Amino acid sequence: MAAVVALLLVVVAGGASAAAPRKPVDVPFQKNYVPTWASDHIRYVDGGREVQLVLDKTTGTGFQTRGSYLFGHFSMHMKLVAGDSAGTVTAFYLSSQNSEHDEIDFEFLGNRTGQPYILQTNVFTGGKGDREQRIYLWFDPTKEYHSYSVLWNLYMIAFFVDDVPIRVFKNSSADLGVRYPFSQPMKLYSSLWNADDWATRGGREKTDWSRAPFVASYRGFHVDGCEASAEARYCATQGARWWDQQEFRDLDAAQYRKLQWVRDGYTIYNYCTDRDRYQAMPPECKRDRDV
Repeated sequence: MAAVVALLLVVVAGGASAAAPRKPVDVPFQKNYVPTWASDHIRYVDGGREVQLVLDKTTGTGFQTRGSYLFGHFSMHMKLVAGDSAGTVTAFYLSSQNSEHDEIDFEFLGNRTGQPYILQTNVFTGGKGDREQRIYLWFDPTKEYHSYSVLWNLYMIAFFVDDVPIRVFKNSSADLGVRYPFSQPMKLYSSLWNADDWATRGGREKTDWSRAPFVASYRGFHVDGCEASAEARYCATQGARWWDQQEFRDLDAAQYRKLQWVRDGYTIYNYCTDRDRYQAMPPECKRDRDV
């Protein structure tokens, strides 16, 4: 634990150049994942190389990793619910699942036919979230598989869509006093469920059950993390894994340009600029604003 604290004290906001995450090595679904609930609503295609989650009026469903991880690179190839998906949410996230949980979220908010999907990201630390950012995707996520990934280390959490960074949440615990997820192992989860009380236009658009069942498809089940028991507070190989190295401690200039491209052209909500919600800007937003 002392080693982790020492590392936290030297975390800096930037300055290092980054490299793209290493090419994913996929893990067979049945080897690394188990259903979370409603296993009869999970379909296995091509020997489990593809998995489909099914939502109908009775229930949605989901799956989770068998183990927990403390830092690493996690990605999934997903094809979202096609057609009229209003009211549905397809989620891909890491979570420690306790009262003061840490969580790293991708949430895909369905919409009426012809309207774009909204991708919402969020970061919970010590049970506190309310850090939503929302973007429109620059492609139709229902037509083909696309990659959604998280790089999580002691220095930053970076969200990627097809290797394009869409968000960075940096470790600001030492200089800004903002809690950062570094001591609670998390499992990887995905789910498809009905959230028509809030998901589409604040709940004004309801799920059209005549279009059920709704199906989200997955393949490319990639996990490359430091596996730990739920009680472990540090990674035994901290500092030795590829994601700990200097080139992965920040985005590089080209990646920041891509992030700015997303900010300028596709971001529709950022809690850091919501003055109705926050009269005083949350402290981590000072760093977010500098991107």
